[in-house]
Amino acid sequence: MLKAPRFMLIASLLVETGLLGTPLCNKRPDASPAASQSATGLPDAGAPSTQEAPIPWPKQDLPPLATLEGPAIQAAQAALQEVLKRFPKESEGQCAFSAKALEVVIGQEAGWYFVRINRRVDRCPGFGPGVTGLETDWFELYAVSPEGKLERYPYQP
Repeated sequence: MLKAPRFMLIASLLVETGLLGTPLCNKRPDASPAASQSATGLPDAGAPSTQEAPIPWPKQDLPPLATLEGPAIQAAQAALQEVLKRFPKESEGQCAFSAKALEVVIGQEAGWYFVRINRRVDRCPGFGPGVTGLETDWFELYAVSPEGKLERYPYQP
């Protein structure tokens, strides 16, 4: 049995190191590669010298955008790729016809994933050529079976 002073010492060490009260899966195991590289001042001998901006690795716990199961991510990816394939080829490379102008909403019912892709051209400056204001309320709906088969909701040709 631990005596009170030893227990308090262990608890205070855990608090100081940040291990108490934070799930271990959210803790960074080590300093960021950029921080360790800049601490030595020398670039990695095997790495090519580039002048790109360093990756801004988080210094704190990473706040999640969402936590989803792997199959939900796969369902969303399949639906997103299907929508992108349906855009006109001549519009490729334009913001309004890219993933930047889309948002994904995913739900699950009776073992099926349902993925709604909303078009958000308002995220693109000036909406781009070939896009009207009427296209701002556009969406596609897909169902993904438990086996992974993708089906588009039949509301449009």
